[in-house]
Amino acid sequence: MKKLFFLALLVFSLSVIASAQPRPIEKSANPNAKPAPSSFAAKYEGGLFGFNDKTEGTLKFDDENSRLVFYGKTQKEMFAIAFESLLVVYPNSDSVTSTTGNVVSHIPLPGAGLAGLLKEKRRYLVLQFDDADADVKGLVNFKLENKELLDSVIQSLGAKAKLTQRGDSYYRPRTPKSSI
Repeated sequence: MKKLFFLALLVFSLSVIASAQPRPIEKSANPNAKPAPSSFAAKYEGGLFGFNDKTEGTLKFDDENSRLVFYGKTQKEMFAIAFESLLVVYPNSDSVTSTTGNVVSHIPLPGAGLAGLLKEKRRYLVLQFDDADADVKGLVNFKLENKELLDSVIQSLGAKAKLTQRGDSYYRPRTPKSSI
C-alpha cells in the first residue's frame, strides 16, 4: 500500500514539474491584417490627463513627426501621442447588450425578455504611454468600428513605434537598470 502511495505521489510530482516548464512566447500576428489606413474614425473613451469627455473624431498616423494624432469633430487637433512614448498597445473587447435588446427586453410581452440576449461586441484600442509633460504614465482608450481595423491599427502602430510583439499586443521592453 505504501509503495502504491509513493508511486502515485511520484507521478503527480513529475506531472506538476513537467507542466511548469517555461514555454517560448508565441507570436500570433494576424498575417491577414491589412496595413492600417493613414486616418480612420475612432471614439475617444477617456484616459488622457486633461481630456475627460468622450468624443468622436479621427485618429491619424503622423509619420513625419512620429506620432498618433486625435482630431475632434471639428477636425482640430485635440492631442497627440509620440510613437517613442508608447509602452504597450493592445486590443480589448467588451460584449454588451445592444440598446434595442435592452429596450425590447423590458416590454411586458411573453418572450420579450429573450431580446436581452442580443449582444454586440465593442472593440477598443488601448494605449499605455509615458506622458513626459506630466511625468506620469497614461492609458488611453479608443473605440474602433471592427476587429479588422483594430488588428491592422495595432500591427501598424507596433511597427511604427518599434515595439516588441507578444500575442495580439505590442510592448516596449524595459531597459535593464545598471547597478552602480
